[in-house]
Amino acid sequence: MAKTKSDKGRSAPKGRGSSRSTASTAISGMGKKREKRFTAQDDLLWGVHPVLECLQQHPEQIVEVFLQKERHGEKIDTIVALARENNIRPRFVEALKITGEGAGQIRHQGVIARTTEAGLLDFAEFSSRLRQRIERGKPCRIVVLDSLQDPHNVGAIIRSALASGAAGVLTTRERSAPLGGTAAKSAAGAMAHIDICQVTNLVAALAALKELGFWVFGAVKDEAAQSLYQTDLTVPACLVVGAEGKGIRPLVKKECDLLLSIPMHGELDSLNSSVAAGIFLFETMRQHLIQGP
Repeated sequence: MAKTKSDKGRSAPKGRGSSRSTASTAISGMGKKREKRFTAQDDLLWGVHPVLECLQQHPEQIVEVFLQKERHGEKIDTIVALARENNIRPRFVEALKITGEGAGQIRHQGVIARTTEAGLLDFAEFSSRLRQRIERGKPCRIVVLDSLQDPHNVGAIIRSALASGAAGVLTTRERSAPLGGTAAKSAAGAMAHIDICQVTNLVAALAALKELGFWVFGAVKDEAAQSLYQTDLTVPACLVVGAEGKGIRPLVKKECDLLLSIPMHGELDSLNSSVAAGIFLFETMRQHLIQGP
């Protein structure tokens, strides 16, 4: 692909063939029992592992920790100890209940934390960290989520991003799944170990990353698009994944340098967004491993 003025500072890729929710504060009486109720918004984090990981890595994100009295074990003891070490008073209740849309699918394991968004980076800090990686000659790739609304997919992609060595995750602030309980549970603790940034204007953010030397690759289900496996992904790369069913939005797609597809066999014409993102991320990692340091 020919370089243009906007490609300044970027090395062209070589072709190869062509959970957090607003918690209610009421504790309702249940006879002799006391039940702490929350609504399934998104300033909550739930489950033993996600809460423990957050306390270990980013305790500043946690405001309160609630635990059911009958829960015991080494990890529960560690959660209580870490909370107290960080001046977070653990609150013990007879029962925990989350109500609202999607609450029936939530398995909180007797542990819920009320959180803030303190762990998210603003774009200036996020891009600064990426620039430093590039300047040090380190592989630098991020996954970009364009209006993904399924928190399970968002969490799974964040997990794959961490496992494949991605430097961060960039997502839209609006029309996107909240980065709270369900996403954190699906990420299995990965959110505490990777840089995450939310932006209002994704097109402007991608343009700014291009100025740092990034190439923007869009994942599409289009047979006319270049194959993922025929593309050099060892350059600084933004891998854009679109919303379930709708794909990448037109304005975001225009900001992509290349549109890439995953070759498929059989009758299916597309993959789940988290599966597609995982394939892109691990193919990028594979190419970096072959290239070597």
